[in-house]
Amino acid sequence: MHDTDPGLTGASQDVPADPEPTDGTDGGSFTALRDDVSALVEDARNYAEAEIAFQKTRAGLAGKRGARALLLLVLALVLLNLALVALAVGAVIALAPLVTIWGAIAIVVGVLLVGVALLVMAAAKDGKMLSAMFGSGDAP
Repeated sequence: MHDTDPGLTGASQDVPADPEPTDGTDGGSFTALRDDVSALVEDARNYAEAEIAFQKTRAGLAGKRGARALLLLVLALVLLNLALVALAVGAVIALAPLVTIWGAIAIVVGVLLVGVALLVMAAAKDGKMLSAMFGSGDAP
């Protein structure tokens, strides 16, 4: 004594399966996954935009600080140049009573030229060292 509906027997074989069930089992997980991926992409986009803005700000600040440091270095070199000129003039004035003015000028210029020659030779030695370090290795 079974209560069966004759209209339902065999009808389930003719009905196509629903591709996205609405009961929250498989279709709901696909929708949730799609929402999660969309949220992840949006978060990645926001992070990238924030990182780009941060790096632009950082580069601008570094550029301003670098320009200021360069300006201060140039001013320091100008002051050093003035100090060396004052030292040379003072040395000429101090040596003038001991030797003639031309002798004092010759001594001061000679000492300065010897200093320049020593500095140039040291720079050339360092240049050769750098050339050897970054050269092709074929040169002796």
